[in-house]
Amino acid sequence: MSTQDLFVAAARKCLSTGRKSLSASQSLDLAAQVSAVDLGLKPALLYDSNGASAERVQQYLSSLQSSQLVSKSLLTLDLNGNTLVVNPVSVRSNLERLLHHSSVVVINICHSLEKPDITDPKGLKSIAQDLLLLLSGFEQLKEAEKPLYVGEKSEEWNLCTVFGLLLGYPITYWFDQTKSFENCLSMTPLMVTTASATWQYDTAGHTCSLYSFSVPAALHKETQSNLEDWNLRLQERFQQQNVLKDLTVCQTTTALPSVCL
Repeated sequence: MSTQDLFVAAARKCLSTGRKSLSASQSLDLAAQVSAVDLGLKPALLYDSNGASAERVQQYLSSLQSSQLVSKSLLTLDLNGNTLVVNPVSVRSNLERLLHHSSVVVINICHSLEKPDITDPKGLKSIAQDLLLLLSGFEQLKEAEKPLYVGEKSEEWNLCTVFGLLLGYPITYWFDQTKSFENCLSMTPLMVTTASATWQYDTAGHTCSLYSFSVPAALHKETQSNLEDWNLRLQERFQQQNVLKDLTVCQTTTALPSVCL
C-alpha cells in the first residue's frame, strides 16, 4: 500500500463513529496534521474530525506508529473529554518558554469588559507546571497504549487558555469562567493569522492548515513582537524538515457578531 493508502486505511478502521467513516479528504487532512505534530511544526492537534473517543484516536495513533508512519513518542491526551494528539517534546519546550520568558500573551475577554485587554491571570504558570509534571511522568513509559487522562484538576482550568498553550499559539484568550462563559469579542475587529503548508506524500500533495488564531486588531502593537518571534521559530522549524512544503503565513481582519471559543 502507498503511504496515502496506509493513512486513509488507519483512519477509516479506527475512527469510524457508528457506520460513518472519515472521507478520504478528511483522512488525508488528519494525516497531514498528525505528521506536522510529529515533525514538531506544531506541538499538538485538537482532534475534531468527528466524535471519535480518545481511545479511538489512540488506536489510530498506535496503528500509524506500528506502520512506522509517525514516531512512537506521540501521545493522546484527554482533557475534559477533548482529545489532543501531542508531541511531548514540543509541548514541554513551549511550556518552559512560558515559565522562563513569558512567551505567550494572554488577553482578557471577559464579557463585562468594554474591550479586550492584556492580562496576567493568576494560576497560568501553575497550570504550565502541572502539565509539565504530567508529561514528565508519561514520557517514562516506553510506549503509550492508552490515552493520558488529565484528571479532576483540569476541571478548574480555563480550557480556552490551556488549548492556546498546548497548541503553540503566541496569544491566548482568558475569561473568568466563574462569572460567565461569554466574551466581549462581538463585532471586535480581529486580526486572524493562519499558517498552511502542502503535505507531500508519494507523488501527490495535500494542503492543510497548521495554525489559525486571532488577536484583537487594537492590540496588534502590543503583541507584534510575540507574533514575529512565533513566525521566526516556525520558519526555522520548517526549514529543518522536508515532508511539508510551501509554508504560507497570512493575516486577515474580520469582525463577527458572535465569537465562539
